[in-house]
Amino acid sequence: MASKWLRRWVPGIDTALGYRRAWLFPDLRAGAVLTALLIPVGIGYAEVAGLPPATGLYATIIPLAAYALFGPSRVLVLGPDSALAPIIAAAILPLSLGNDGRAVALAGLLAIMVGSVLLVGGVLRLGFVTDLLSKPIRVGYLNALALLVILSQLPAFLGFSIESASPFGDAVAIVSGVLGGRTNPIALLFGLGSLGIIVLFSRGRTRIPGVLVAVALATVLTVLLGLQDVVRVVGALPKGLPAPALGGLGWADVAVLVAPALGIALIAFADTAVLSRTFAARRGENVNGSQEMAAIGAANIAAGLLGGFPISASSSRTPVAEKAGSRTQLTGVVGAVLILAFMLLAPGLTGYLPAATIAAVVMVAAAGLVDVKGLVALVRMNKVDAGLSFAAFLGVLVVGVIEGIAVAIALSLGAFVSHAWRPYRAELGRIRGLRGYHDLSRHPDGERLPGIVIVRFDAPLFFANGGIFDDYVRATVTAAGSGVRTVILAAGPITDIDTTAVDELLELDDFLASRGITLVFAEMKGPVKDHLRAYGLNGRFPPERFADTVGAAVDEATGTLRGDLDGTRWDEEA
Repeated sequence: MASKWLRRWVPGIDTALGYRRAWLFPDLRAGAVLTALLIPVGIGYAEVAGLPPATGLYATIIPLAAYALFGPSRVLVLGPDSALAPIIAAAILPLSLGNDGRAVALAGLLAIMVGSVLLVGGVLRLGFVTDLLSKPIRVGYLNALALLVILSQLPAFLGFSIESASPFGDAVAIVSGVLGGRTNPIALLFGLGSLGIIVLFSRGRTRIPGVLVAVALATVLTVLLGLQDVVRVVGALPKGLPAPALGGLGWADVAVLVAPALGIALIAFADTAVLSRTFAARRGENVNGSQEMAAIGAANIAAGLLGGFPISASSSRTPVAEKAGSRTQLTGVVGAVLILAFMLLAPGLTGYLPAATIAAVVMVAAAGLVDVKGLVALVRMNKVDAGLSFAAFLGVLVVGVIEGIAVAIALSLGAFVSHAWRPYRAELGRIRGLRGYHDLSRHPDGERLPGIVIVRFDAPLFFANGGIFDDYVRATVTAAGSGVRTVILAAGPITDIDTTAVDELLELDDFLASRGITLVFAEMKGPVKDHLRAYGLNGRFPPERFADTVGAAVDEATGTLRGDLDGTRWDEEA
């Protein structure tokens, strides 16, 4: 039993026991290729998060090793992420007061808190909470984050620095810097050249990462031309192993970081879950969402304990590993070992790496968050969803990155309530020669059945929409004239009913009865009938007031087969 539990929550054991010799070379090769991308990206996202470059590598090494043990996906690559870096910066920088050591400690604490949330969520099977971020909200939120990341990297790309204040203030400062002649032409050339190389290689068919070529070329040129004093460089990395860096923290810091930790946990798992399912489907594998949540949690806790910061799965590095032939989590372990070797054997190389090149790497990665096609599709398909996406976009830019998460969630919940509050509703009728009962507003040639009104309400009945339902049915019956004797509620879309809505239903039934009209329920789901029985309404709504289909209800009301006068069989609308 213990062995089964262990192998369920530590999938790396099964991978190791079933490892094939044929996988070894592809995993080693993929790990080597991946390392060339992991180092500059790790350094770049540490910069975006306002942390020393080395923390970006610690936040890469440790999670890769941890996920190899606890992760259910065989190909997923974990590490610093463009969607999380600005949130981390917004959470810790105001508390660090310019002290790098305190910033690192706060980032580690934040990672431990994020990991704890995810680990508990995985054990309790709470993966469904990611549904709080609907697609329109996520599109707007991630587009805003991409803009913020790109904006934060423009000064380094142009070769000067600014005091960060707000997105609008940063944009003004950047424009002022350019107009004021502060741009460093050599840094700009490094930035543009690196950007061009990365984009060019990404569009080609070569397996060589453009980031590797750009970083290597920029470093070599800086050394050969002696430009390390002319352009800002990343600086040499400290020589040593990842180690705990959590000194000087208190419970007050924990309290302040609770909200950011919850937001980061939500976004990290939402991104990871989608990516994990996508790659698992490609490989014909299954991934358990609860396991994935717990594994991301364990990786974050490990990163936080050893000098890193919150991480998630990477949508840019995972495809690189897959394309390079990765077979198992050994690819990530190889990458972690090679990064560690780099930090121990050649930490000084980054002292010749231009900051403009790292800015180009981060900007390209952040551009991957931009979803213009998704936004255009929302505008075409649903104006309300497009408006929600734009509102989430503005929420992040105007209110703030962390607060923007709350705005996004509030908008998602608001969208749900709005859809349920004022759902689609229709009067159904028949169309000659066409089977079924159809929406009369969409079929002007349709007609009511004599003495019968058929209505449909496409949502659960609850306190917010019970009155709307009552008013709609009354208005439809009134518009039909005095000959109505039966109202049939096509209740298939109604999946629930609460006590407030029951009161509205009883008032509607009284109103119809006072006019000599019988209310009949067609296709009502069993659980909804159970609710009515639980509310003690068996006597009020006896079995004869229920019908299996709309057609059966029409039969009963008209006394003719399928309720049709010309002999054609009529069934309910699908």
